[in-house]
Amino acid sequence: MSSTEPPAPAITPDQRRSTGESFGIDPARYDRTRPPYPQAMIDRIVAASPGRSYLNAGCGTGIEARQFRAAGCTVLGVEPDARMADFARRDGLGVEVARFEEWDPAGRVFDAVVSGTAWHWIDPIEGARTAAQALRPAGLLALFWHVFELPPAVAEAFAEVYRRLLPDSPFRPPTHPDRAADPYEPILVNSANGIRDAGGFDEVQRWRFDWERRYTRDEWLDQMPTQGTLTRAPAEVVDQVLAGVGAAIDAMGGGFTMPYATMVLTAARL
Repeated sequence: MSSTEPPAPAITPDQRRSTGESFGIDPARYDRTRPPYPQAMIDRIVAASPGRSYLNAGCGTGIEARQFRAAGCTVLGVEPDARMADFARRDGLGVEVARFEEWDPAGRVFDAVVSGTAWHWIDPIEGARTAAQALRPAGLLALFWHVFELPPAVAEAFAEVYRRLLPDSPFRPPTHPDRAADPYEPILVNSANGIRDAGGFDEVQRWRFDWERRYTRDEWLDQMPTQGTLTRAPAEVVDQVLAGVGAAIDAMGGGFTMPYATMVLTAARL
């Protein structure tokens, strides 16, 4: 963010809820374009869990659920968007439609509660309390996010169009491409504080997994409409954002390599 750019308005609980439930506009695109999680992360979470019974909060289309299932786990998803839940069920995943904060474990207990790129749409304290109710003693809560480092030209093209067309939006595209973890740092801090404030867990740990992926222009533009900054934006805004970003990628030769850092918060149930 430049020194002259005003801070984004605070995100209200209603905005958090409505945006978190907006990703089902095109679940097939979401599932096709969102990258899976590093296998090293999946393996480490499974190794740290006391068993293989998993609850997936905000499971979306089932991206991480399928990865944990492939690692030998049984997985139940909880997802507030019925469209996303229906898509996940196509692959045989059991999904209950509810906001995680309001979901009732009904006496069921799990070895791990996992959540991939979804916990920031969940109230951090109430979500952690629900997780604590659903976990057996020593069960693991694992929250994780992909943090990506856009090339400066691509990030600025996105930000310029967004600032011009949606100046009052509380959601801002990434504008610190030189420090990949920074845009998500408030989310990581708020989530960790929510776990501590909810009680019932031991100390929060942070893990990091670095990797990268090559994108063509079309591959990146295909993913962009699935991002929370754009899922509720008017179609004409999305079109102009894609045109600006596409021109920036074209000027770079038609593709780029994206550095990713998958950030993980874990805490064990006391």
